[in-house]
Amino acid sequence: MEISYWIFVFSIPLFFLVSGSSSIDNFHQPFPIVEPDPGHTKLRLSREGLEAISRITTPISAVAVIGPYRSGKSFLLNQLLSLSCDEGFGVGHMRDTKTKGIWVWGTPLEVDIDGVRTSVFYLDTEGFESVGKSNVYDDRIFALATVMSSVLIYNLPETIREADISRLSFAVELAEEFYGRVKGQDIAFEPAKLLWLIQRDFLQGKSVKEMVDEALRHVPNSDGDKNIDQVNQIRDSLAVMGDNSTAFSLPQPHLMRTKLCDLKDDDLDPMYVKKRGQLKELVASIIRPKIVQGKYLNGKEFVSFLEQILDALNKGEIPSTGSLVEVFNKGILERCLKLYSERMGKLRLPMPEQSLQDAHERSREEAMKAFEEQHFGRHHAKKSADQLDEEMKEVFKNVIMTNEYQSTRLCEALYTKCEDRMDQLQVLRLPTMAKFDAGLQQCNQSFEQECVGPSKANYEQRIMKMLGKSRSLFIKEYNQRLFNWLVAFSLVMVVVGRFIIKFILVEMAAWILFIFLETYTRMFWSAESLYYNPVWHFIVSAWETIVYSPILDLDRWAIPIACMAALGILYCRCYGRRKHGSQWLLPLYNHQKGGSNRPRSD
Repeated sequence: MEISYWIFVFSIPLFFLVSGSSSIDNFHQPFPIVEPDPGHTKLRLSREGLEAISRITTPISAVAVIGPYRSGKSFLLNQLLSLSCDEGFGVGHMRDTKTKGIWVWGTPLEVDIDGVRTSVFYLDTEGFESVGKSNVYDDRIFALATVMSSVLIYNLPETIREADISRLSFAVELAEEFYGRVKGQDIAFEPAKLLWLIQRDFLQGKSVKEMVDEALRHVPNSDGDKNIDQVNQIRDSLAVMGDNSTAFSLPQPHLMRTKLCDLKDDDLDPMYVKKRGQLKELVASIIRPKIVQGKYLNGKEFVSFLEQILDALNKGEIPSTGSLVEVFNKGILERCLKLYSERMGKLRLPMPEQSLQDAHERSREEAMKAFEEQHFGRHHAKKSADQLDEEMKEVFKNVIMTNEYQSTRLCEALYTKCEDRMDQLQVLRLPTMAKFDAGLQQCNQSFEQECVGPSKANYEQRIMKMLGKSRSLFIKEYNQRLFNWLVAFSLVMVVVGRFIIKFILVEMAAWILFIFLETYTRMFWSAESLYYNPVWHFIVSAWETIVYSPILDLDRWAIPIACMAALGILYCRCYGRRKHGSQWLLPLYNHQKGGSNRPRSD
């Protein structure tokens, strides 16, 4: 699944390009798959070769031959494919190179590799150091062949030169970047097997392996020549990847090299014919299906992969493994970024800044750990890791902005709710400090518990200021409102005691309270000093106890209780006297004369 995305994206245009209409009737011939651009510095894809490859539905493997120009690469491929020069790759004997770019034999060999039916393509590459080309162009050809192939045959005539070793710098970097992943169970990308092929009649008593080992030994560099140091580093790396390379010697087929295409096997050197058969067996033994990100590639996927690699190699002035590592890590980077985004998306915002930072660190660590376990490349992967880190920071910035927005919305809603609650408490029907303080405390606790995030500190200051102003305003009006309520209450109780329940003690108490509030206080105390008098404090305490308690809130139930009391009194006045007489009430207001109850006499 790792490569499904980029395979789909890149295969769409190629699919229409290649499979829109097949213009090739005979695939038993060579086709160009990569050609030089007009400036002969960069490479571009060729439709014919892509069509030959894209039709393959089985896993693909590629054998590429590289080497200096006019070193017999095309002839060698024809020999490996058992083709004549007339039907196989074009063989040139002139000074100009015959092969331009990279060519593929259109009919793959079908082989069974570890139970996997595999189509093996053979690739012919343009030779190095030919006339009219830049070194960068040669590097791109070499780099592309290295990445595409499963077996890379380095065809060298006579001996191994310093320049030949330098050419392997890209292959070495590629192996260093990816080879470590092959040794584990997760084979994500397997660099090509390097086959040193030395075409030489006599090795001067040495085996080809000894010849290669000798060429890879350190060269003394007492003068500190940078070029020699660089080649020595390549030698060290090639020695380390010894299990990923092998060597083989092949004698010259015939002394008349310009007549090779006209000669039959019977005319060739018998030793050459024998060694050619051994070379075929060796190549067949080391061929493996091409694996990219843990998946075998079929024809269309191989073409899509080729396009990506070519784009990466054409980007810079000089092809580098770093650009290829970025291509391979692109899908992994996107998946790890998605993992981070999903973890951060599950957070319930808003949340405290430190909690958000901790969640970011945990999610980032998880994403980076996943990247470390799956990424490609040892040295150049740092750039992809830095890119992942930067993209996670961008996502985190958006999460921070969302958290701030959500925090502001939540705290603003709680602030407005508290503000409305304070406005309601300011206009209580029965003013009570206990109820106001309880509402204020409840509002403050609710805000402290529910308001979270970066906006909390700012809104805490605002709400404390608002609550302080509300309490000051309530206290300022509380004493005056309570005084007015007590005056009104005393007058009401006078009426109730006099005319409703006719209880003189109630009427007298009400008159005393009224006179105390309206006359005595005005004669002896000022209105302000009254509020500091112990008597007033006693009255306030009694009022608070009666009006508000956890069990009964008269501000809410005063009207229902008054209505029920009125109905009860009315019932007693109307029906209670008929049933029980007047004995149940105190006869404080009895206007009947003493003799009126005596029996009448004639």
